[in-house]
Amino acid sequence: MAKKLILILLLFFNAASAQQSIKISKVDSLGASKIPLKLTLLDTVAVHPYKFKVKLNYPVLAVTGMITATSIYLINDYYAHTWWRNNRTSFKFKNDWKYALWIDKFGHAFGTTFIAHGISSAMEAGNVPTIPALWIGAAGALALQLYVEIQDGYGPKWGFSPGDAAADLIGASYYVAQFYYPYLKNFQFRFSYFPSKKFLNGEKKDHNFSDDYEGQKLWISMRMKNILPKSISKYWPDFLMLAFGYGVSDLDGRGGGIKKFFVGLDFDAETLPLHGRFWNFVKNTLNIIHFPLPGIRISPNAAFLVFAY
Repeated sequence: MAKKLILILLLFFNAASAQQSIKISKVDSLGASKIPLKLTLLDTVAVHPYKFKVKLNYPVLAVTGMITATSIYLINDYYAHTWWRNNRTSFKFKNDWKYALWIDKFGHAFGTTFIAHGISSAMEAGNVPTIPALWIGAAGALALQLYVEIQDGYGPKWGFSPGDAAADLIGASYYVAQFYYPYLKNFQFRFSYFPSKKFLNGEKKDHNFSDDYEGQKLWISMRMKNILPKSISKYWPDFLMLAFGYGVSDLDGRGGGIKKFFVGLDFDAETLPLHGRFWNFVKNTLNIIHFPLPGIRISPNAAFLVFAY
């Protein structure tokens, strides 16, 4: 998982606080059952005309800007004194495709997508129009992730990872693509975490759960109501999603370990009967989490799981 995962949580708190500080307006939702194939700029203006008429809320933008800047400074200071503190070398590249059996790459895409969500939500809370907020969020998230990669490029044990950078770009691009092609919102990146034995036993010296890959699972949850043929989808509950998950265990840092694949049910928080800008933000944020619902471990050792989490 990308080292900036803690920043995601801070940005979400930042955006949530900002959303509460403004007057909540009812937002026309591109509901789960009515997602068009593609959304153009003109469609955006038609669906959200108020966002192009209101004035910027400078106090909110100032507060969110200060919170974001402080968060970035504190996290940078933490890593500067842990990961990057000693024995800096000349800048170098280092491919690490097998390092964590790719779960770290999925984590980079996940992390960039949701940092973008946090930044853009904070911008919209300050009445920044949807499209500029979207691009600011995506660009800001990508810049933060690439900054980490550049710093890693000077580390004695690491290097600038082209694979990590590519995953960061994919995450930022997917975030933007979901806006212009809302059908992609039927396929959502999600995350679940339960501390691994190594983490609980203190084997992770920095106690950073974002690098506890063996405790993480990355999911793609699908809105089957929108994907299945109409003859079948009418029987599928709106709130129920189908998710495919990936996890790892017994990593040795050199490409060794066990890959785990899962399929399970998931919950679509956007179907909750809560309306308004703030509640839309809450529902979208809840949808980064894979909910603990029944599922199956496909491999290794196929098994039914009461809570696939």
